[in-house]
Amino acid sequence: MENLKLPVALVLAMAAQLAGGVWWVSQQAATIASLEETVNQLGSKMAIEDNVNLKRDVQDNAMEIGYVWDDVDELWEELDSMLMHIDAINTLKQRIASVETELKYIGRDHEGMLDMKGNDM
Repeated sequence: MENLKLPVALVLAMAAQLAGGVWWVSQQAATIASLEETVNQLGSKMAIEDNVNLKRDVQDNAMEIGYVWDDVDELWEELDSMLMHIDAINTLKQRIASVETELKYIGRDHEGMLDMKGNDM
Protein backbone atom coordinates (compact mmCIF):
# COMPACT_ATOMS: atom_id res chain seq x y z
CA MET A 1 0.00 0.00 0.00
CA GLU A 2 2.95 2.27 0.31
CA ASN A 3 3.59 2.40 -3.36
CA LEU A 4 0.02 2.85 -4.30
CA LYS A 5 -0.23 5.03 -7.36
CA LEU A 6 -3.56 6.34 -8.38
CA PRO A 7 -4.05 7.99 -11.67
CA VAL A 8 -4.87 11.65 -11.38
CA ALA A 9 -7.82 11.25 -13.74
CA LEU A 10 -9.36 8.64 -11.42
CA VAL A 11 -8.96 10.92 -8.41
CA LEU A 12 -10.43 13.86 -10.32
CA ALA A 13 -13.35 11.71 -11.54
CA MET A 14 -14.12 10.55 -8.01
CA ALA A 15 -13.88 14.11 -6.68
CA ALA A 16 -16.22 15.30 -9.44
CA GLN A 17 -18.69 12.51 -8.61
CA LEU A 18 -18.51 13.36 -4.94
CA ALA A 19 -19.06 17.08 -5.65
CA GLY A 20 -21.93 16.23 -8.03
CA GLY A 21 -23.52 13.98 -5.40
CA VAL A 22 -23.28 16.69 -2.74
CA TRP A 23 -24.71 19.26 -5.16
CA TRP A 24 -27.61 16.90 -6.15
CA VAL A 25 -28.47 16.14 -2.52
CA SER A 26 -28.42 19.84 -1.63
CA GLN A 27 -30.71 20.60 -4.60
CA GLN A 28 -33.09 17.87 -3.45
CA ALA A 29 -33.10 19.28 0.08
CA ALA A 30 -33.79 22.78 -1.27
CA THR A 31 -36.60 21.43 -3.47
CA ILE A 32 -38.15 19.56 -0.53
CA ALA A 33 -37.91 22.65 1.68
CA SER A 34 -39.53 24.76 -1.06
CA LEU A 35 -42.31 22.22 -1.50
CA GLU A 36 -42.91 22.08 2.26
CA GLU A 37 -43.22 25.87 2.34
CA THR A 38 -45.64 25.79 -0.61
CA VAL A 39 -47.74 23.10 1.09
CA ASN A 40 -47.85 25.16 4.29
CA GLN A 41 -48.91 28.28 2.36
CA LEU A 42 -51.57 26.36 0.47
CA GLY A 43 -52.82 24.81 3.71
CA SER A 44 -53.11 28.25 5.31
CA LYS A 45 -54.77 29.66 2.20
CA MET A 46 -57.26 26.77 2.09
CA ALA A 47 -58.06 27.21 5.79
CA ILE A 48 -58.75 30.91 5.23
CA GLU A 49 -60.89 30.15 2.16
CA ASP A 50 -62.81 27.49 4.10
CA ASN A 51 -63.45 29.98 6.90
CA VAL A 52 -64.64 32.65 4.46
CA ASN A 53 -66.85 30.14 2.61
CA LEU A 54 -68.30 28.92 5.90
CA LYS A 55 -69.18 32.47 6.96
CA ARG A 56 -70.79 33.14 3.57
CA ASP A 57 -72.76 29.89 3.71
CA VAL A 58 -73.98 30.69 7.24
CA GLN A 59 -75.15 34.13 6.11
CA ASP A 60 -76.90 32.66 3.05
CA ASN A 61 -78.57 29.98 5.15
CA ALA A 62 -79.63 32.57 7.73
CA MET A 63 -81.34 34.55 4.95
CA GLU A 64 -83.00 31.38 3.66
CA ILE A 65 -84.24 30.56 7.16
CA GLY A 66 -85.71 34.06 7.37
CA TYR A 67 -87.59 33.51 4.11
CA VAL A 68 -88.83 30.13 5.34
CA TRP A 69 -90.09 31.66 8.61
CA ASP A 70 -91.90 34.34 6.62
CA ASP A 71 -93.54 31.62 4.52
CA VAL A 72 -94.49 29.70 7.66
CA ASP A 73 -96.07 32.84 9.14
CA GLU A 74 -98.08 33.32 5.94
CA LEU A 75 -99.23 29.70 6.11
CA TRP A 76 -100.39 30.14 9.71
CA GLU A 77 -102.32 33.25 8.72
CA GLU A 78 -103.95 31.38 5.83
CA LEU A 79 -104.79 28.49 8.16
CA ASP A 80 -106.42 30.88 10.65
CA SER A 81 -108.45 32.43 7.84
CA MET A 82 -109.54 29.02 6.58
CA LEU A 83 -110.55 27.94 10.08
CA MET A 84 -112.64 31.08 10.52
CA HIS A 85 -114.39 30.40 7.20
CA ILE A 86 -114.99 26.76 8.10
CA ASP A 87 -116.40 27.83 11.46
CA ALA A 88 -118.74 30.30 9.73
CA ILE A 89 -119.86 27.60 7.28
CA ASN A 90 -120.55 25.18 10.14
CA THR A 91 -122.53 27.84 12.00
CA LEU A 92 -124.63 28.47 8.88
CA LYS A 93 -125.19 24.73 8.43
CA GLN A 94 -126.40 24.47 12.03
CA ARG A 95 -128.77 27.40 11.57
CA ILE A 96 -130.13 25.94 8.31
CA ALA A 97 -130.64 22.56 9.99
CA SER A 98 -132.60 24.16 12.85
CA VAL A 99 -134.71 26.22 10.39
CA GLU A 100 -135.43 23.06 8.37
CA THR A 101 -136.45 21.26 11.55
CA GLU A 102 -138.77 24.12 12.56
CA LEU A 103 -140.33 24.21 9.08
CA LYS A 104 -140.89 20.48 9.23
CA TYR A 105 -142.75 20.76 12.55
CA ILE A 106 -144.68 23.86 11.45
CA GLY A 107 -145.74 22.09 8.27
CA ARG A 108 -146.85 19.02 10.25
CA ASP A 109 -148.77 21.10 12.79
CA HIS A 110 -150.59 23.17 10.16
CA GLU A 111 -151.26 20.45 7.64
CA GLY A 112 -155.08 20.57 7.72
CA MET A 113 -155.48 24.35 8.10
CA LEU A 114 -156.88 26.92 5.72
CA ASP A 115 -154.88 27.89 2.71
CA MET A 116 -154.01 31.52 2.10
CA LYS A 117 -157.33 32.34 0.34
CA GLY A 118 -159.38 31.14 3.25
CA ASN A 119 -160.58 27.86 1.71
CA ASP A 120 -160.54 24.59 3.59
CA MET A 121 -158.17 22.11 2.32
